[in-house]
Amino acid sequence: MFEEEFEKLNMAEQESFRRIVNSLLARTYLLQGSYDFEDSMSRTNPDYLFAERNFELFRTYLEFAGFHLERDSNYGVIWLSSSFEANRYKFDKATTLMIYVLRLMYEEEREKLSLSSDIFITTGDLVHKMLALGVIKKKVPGNTLRDSLRILQRFRILEKAEGTWEAADTKLLILPTILFVITNERISNMYQLIEEEDTDEDEETETDASDSLASL
Repeated sequence: MFEEEFEKLNMAEQESFRRIVNSLLARTYLLQGSYDFEDSMSRTNPDYLFAERNFELFRTYLEFAGFHLERDSNYGVIWLSSSFEANRYKFDKATTLMIYVLRLMYEEEREKLSLSSDIFITTGDLVHKMLALGVIKKKVPGNTLRDSLRILQRFRILEKAEGTWEAADTKLLILPTILFVITNERISNMYQLIEEEDTDEDEETETDASDSLASL
């Protein structure tokens, strides 16, 4: 069945299929929109449209490898999940806490918006929010901040404008994928992590978010 449907695609479409599958395996999420910081404009992602048109083909193929392809058309997100432990990405505690705080900030900012769905913050906003919530007791070291934010960009949880990751005024775009990394039910886990932070700041943890992150 898969072979028959795949053969119906032309050569260019077959190549797009392969490329998008590899992208999903590497980055988990595919978004309908992409934001251009230079033009300050959101554009439709042709890869998302292609995957949406051929969703069943992608899903059938990935199921052979034990992956589950899911989508939310309201937010324009397609993502992979897996029940295999080997395909869960383990975030360190600093990155995990950032994810939870970004999720809270996304909700707070979304309530303020009426027309645009793009949620912008700065690196400084994120650090100040973490301090205000008591998630951290002091500012995050620059290298830790940079490394954590780069990981989040890799998994399409946020994007960055020009500037260094650790600069306070660097503009960040929180992507709607944050809603699927951390669900409402898991927000309460943040407080448990805060308590653990007080007793062991260096301990690594596997965030509940990781069971929606597929990584080779």
